[in-house]
Amino acid sequence: MEKNTLWSGGRLSAALNQSMADLNRSLDIDKRMADQDIRGSQAWAKATCAAGILTEEEYQMIHTGLEQVRQEIADGSFVYQETDEDIHTAVERRLTEIIGPVGGKLHTGRSRNDQVVTDFRMWMMDTIPELEAQLRELQQSFIERAKKDIDVYVSGYTHFQQAQPILLSHWWMSHFWALDRDRQRLSEAAQHADSLPLGCGALAGTAYAVDRFDIAETLGFSIPAPNSLDAVSDRDFACDFLYWAAMLGMHLSRCAEAMILYSTMEFGYITLSDAFSTGSSLMPQKKNPDSLELIRGKAGMQSGHLFSLLSSLKGLPSAYDKDLQEDKQLVFAAADTASLVMSVMKGVLDTLTVNKERCLAAINTQALATDLADYLVKKGMPFREAHHAVGKAVKLSETMKCDLKEIPLDKWKGISELFDEDVYKTFSIESAVDARCAWGGTARFRVLEQIRFAEKVLANS
Repeated sequence: MEKNTLWSGGRLSAALNQSMADLNRSLDIDKRMADQDIRGSQAWAKATCAAGILTEEEYQMIHTGLEQVRQEIADGSFVYQETDEDIHTAVERRLTEIIGPVGGKLHTGRSRNDQVVTDFRMWMMDTIPELEAQLRELQQSFIERAKKDIDVYVSGYTHFQQAQPILLSHWWMSHFWALDRDRQRLSEAAQHADSLPLGCGALAGTAYAVDRFDIAETLGFSIPAPNSLDAVSDRDFACDFLYWAAMLGMHLSRCAEAMILYSTMEFGYITLSDAFSTGSSLMPQKKNPDSLELIRGKAGMQSGHLFSLLSSLKGLPSAYDKDLQEDKQLVFAAADTASLVMSVMKGVLDTLTVNKERCLAAINTQALATDLADYLVKKGMPFREAHHAVGKAVKLSETMKCDLKEIPLDKWKGISELFDEDVYKTFSIESAVDARCAWGGTARFRVLEQIRFAEKVLANS
């Protein structure tokens, strides 16, 4: 049976059922917000002192006591008790043990409803810069791969069928830009968390004349939340964060999926480092891309975190409901997973080997079919007719069981008199790549421009 809850001895006299206590307890999840809880409590004590609720001596006692609690938690000497249902209870309980009954004055005018969400927002505002820095490092790894592989030609794919040749660097950079959108979303999530709920009480606001603008400044918030009902129930910022994590997971999963295929014997475009591969318990020859498979697998979990919170929120009325206790477990898990997969993906990128010759040899001449159509267009044929004519040539090469470049000239002329000896110059991978020379294309000089632009974007944001 759990005793000595924050409300025991008043309206409710019976001890809490043990199963209910276990369900209600969130300490193992939210104790990672200890520092935020202490900072928030110190700011609240300062504000209530300024409002004449605490004396200066009482404020100093509370502030110093909280510093001792912080140190105990930091050095591992803090002893949690069964009656500590969450980190907020634990901190207040220990504070009262240290300074006596004055500790009971800390919570004057404050509810756990505004306290918890304040801690949660502070935790997110503290954590996002760390994740953003890690995301930048991952983006930089994609840039470094693009620089290193600038002369590697590879087939581009649509429907995962060979489409047109591209520079591998262009493919690496495509993932950089997806991550850059993720970085922008992360920044927006930080902005959406930047609103102070403390001072909103349980739902109606506090009855004490505290200066919420001063509290916001003390805790690093731009503004106090303008509506107490909304402030204690708003978890949009948590959904925004989970959406970021889900999108990041999806983007890294897409990249991982292709790299898994590229690392197979059939493709052989890349070779993963042994440090990011695993073996088989049965088959001695196996080298498995488990690093990438786990990145791909974690994406589903990240999407699930978002869906779980949205499902919890959709039926809640305004103000606080205990369903909201589930928000932190989802966000903490998403943050930990995002950090881990970014670290692993960076390691994979930094240590893999690109098999340049294999990439080039795998490009089928059919990937130059569009260049053949452009060849005819330059000689005056409408594109739709050129598309049809080249389609006939592709069909002919399949019938003859040869590459397009091996079709005799008389066969080409049988399709169109516009084909001439110079048609064979079309079968140059390098020329085909460099022909895509509009801004954003795969031409070598454009990819080099893109890399410089990406570096500038990363440096200036």
